[in-house]
Amino acid sequence: MDQIKIDNLEVYAYHGVFPEETKEGQIFQIDAVLYTDLRPAGETDELTLSTHYGEVCQFINRFLREKTYLLIEAAAEHLTQELLLAFPRIEKLELELKKPHAPIGLPFENVSVKIERGWKRAYLGIGSNLGERQKLIDQAVMKLKENKMIKDVKCSKIISTEPYGDTALYEFLNGAIELKTLLVPDKLLEFLHQIEAEAGRERKIHWGPRTLDLDILFYEDFISNDPVLTIPHPDMENRLFVLEPLDELCPWYFNPVTGKNVRQMLRELKESKASVHAEGDGKA
Repeated sequence: MDQIKIDNLEVYAYHGVFPEETKEGQIFQIDAVLYTDLRPAGETDELTLSTHYGEVCQFINRFLREKTYLLIEAAAEHLTQELLLAFPRIEKLELELKKPHAPIGLPFENVSVKIERGWKRAYLGIGSNLGERQKLIDQAVMKLKENKMIKDVKCSKIISTEPYGDTALYEFLNGAIELKTLLVPDKLLEFLHQIEAEAGRERKIHWGPRTLDLDILFYEDFISNDPVLTIPHPDMENRLFVLEPLDELCPWYFNPVTGKNVRQMLRELKESKASVHAEGDGKA
């Protein structure tokens, strides 16, 4: 991805553990690498199609002067998040916050923290088989769009499917959602559980009826085997109601565990089901 670089921007600000640091202040230096697509601006010579590095510098100066943090780790974290929210063309940001006059009491050149943050693409499964199913799904999508830490929300068409597990349950409405987020996986899951709870979801019966079900299917190439946070979703290869909507959004997206893309998983599952059905007809 293309880059805009800012080196050794100087800001006089008030961050530090000691009282004199927050009272008297000191010089901080900032290096930043903004990852963005520069082709549209390069082809058209239009500033509006790029990220104005002058405005970025003024934003950094204003933020660091107006806020006060004990730790430069906290200053860097909050500054990076606000930059990503304020400048939508920045997809990823590397930021180094340097403190050349830190009260160490020994000769040194610089002390700094360097972090990298950016928008992460994630795919969700969404479903409902209790209450006003379509309304609950629409409300959930709206809540995702209203969260400032989430953007570019896109929902597949919603399909009606047989219940998975307990065949006595009502039919589900199911779909898939694509989004970009600044939330790390566990925080994204926490927000999804909050949306489910607001929809009246009760986790009493495994594969039981639910007003709303939100699952993280993919989060970039992130892999987790934690029982609470298992990513990619471990059972997606066996679920047509997951793969069919997902195929609409990202047919060539690879599962980092199996190495299979969504279209391949969907094709293999359909072939498997057709084979089982054929064998059953033969036995009859």
